[in-house]
Amino acid sequence: MKAHPKFHNRIVAAFVLAFLASAPAFAQTATLDDLFSRLKTADESESKRITENIWIEWSKSGSPAMDLLLARGRNAMMHGHPEIAIEHLTALIDHDPSFPEGWNARATAYYQTGNLGPAISDIGHVLTLNPRHFGALAGLGAIFEELEKPKEALEAYKAALEINPHAEGVQDAIKRIETQLQGKDL
Repeated sequence: MKAHPKFHNRIVAAFVLAFLASAPAFAQTATLDDLFSRLKTADESESKRITENIWIEWSKSGSPAMDLLLARGRNAMMHGHPEIAIEHLTALIDHDPSFPEGWNARATAYYQTGNLGPAISDIGHVLTLNPRHFGALAGLGAIFEELEKPKEALEAYKAALEINPHAEGVQDAIKRIETQLQGKDL
């Protein structure tokens, strides 16, 4: 799939504006607020447990049927069938478009199929619904890296690290990109 720079620049601009304008307006549950507060000061081993608990909270839709669709989508991805995952996750989103984790999982499935435009679009939905979704931000960073947009990737990775100082692989990605950008400036 060939990336179209003008298309992606518009998506990036819309995403950044929507993210910055909506971030303070969204509240999370008290459980998540506590987990995120603890995550800021946790050591590495404690942060893994806290991060896992955050993902568990994010995965609760409040509906057994929607939770089943999410589980089926994730299972399909885990077994190398992202196209089937997209079907399950699209059904979930059709039934509950306000559930951020449905959008996030489908963004991952789209990424696995090489459909970066739809993945970016779904990440935009995730971050509109859940501005603290460090996983979506890290995914956006990975997509920007793939699109050879290191400055945008760096911005997304740094935003993820601001939320989760121990986000897996993010510090390495930041170092890699900063080294790459320094080499271009010489």
